[in-house]
Amino acid sequence: MDIRKIKKLIELLEESSLNEIEIVEGEESVRLSRGSAGSMAMTPPAMNPGVQAAAWSAPTPAAAAVAAPVETAAAAEEPAVPEGELVRAPMVGTFYAASSPEIDPFVSLGQQVKEGETMCIIEAMKMFNQIEAEASGTVVAILVENGQPVEFDQPLFVIR
Repeated sequence: MDIRKIKKLIELLEESSLNEIEIVEGEESVRLSRGSAGSMAMTPPAMNPGVQAAAWSAPTPAAAAVAAPVETAAAAEEPAVPEGELVRAPMVGTFYAASSPEIDPFVSLGQQVKEGETMCIIEAMKMFNQIEAEASGTVVAILVENGQPVEFDQPLFVIR
């Protein structure tokens, strides 16, 4: 996606009542959303360094309407985490509570777990990685839903 298309998208966003636009063309994507007047950030297109360099150069006056950082939105949505030992995601991937949809999850709320016991699976790059309890105790919170994408170091469970 070239810079002319991105500029046109910015103009469309300014002229409309929309708060956000996301366009995907093949492996390239651009997300624009209204932000504060002084901020400018864009999600870089995936897997295309030439387009990424063009997207970050020569901001226009219309650039004030581009996306706020994704981290800000994620931090605002994080629920309060109960006290206890956190089991965190060691990688980016997809969280699965069980090894198959037909069977019970590895752990449930109130269940006693032992250190080293499998608590869930995270699929990353077509590899299924078992995530084990880092401490023994009772599962007091499950912070992720089955099939949900997870980020590196994101809390998954709380053990007390």
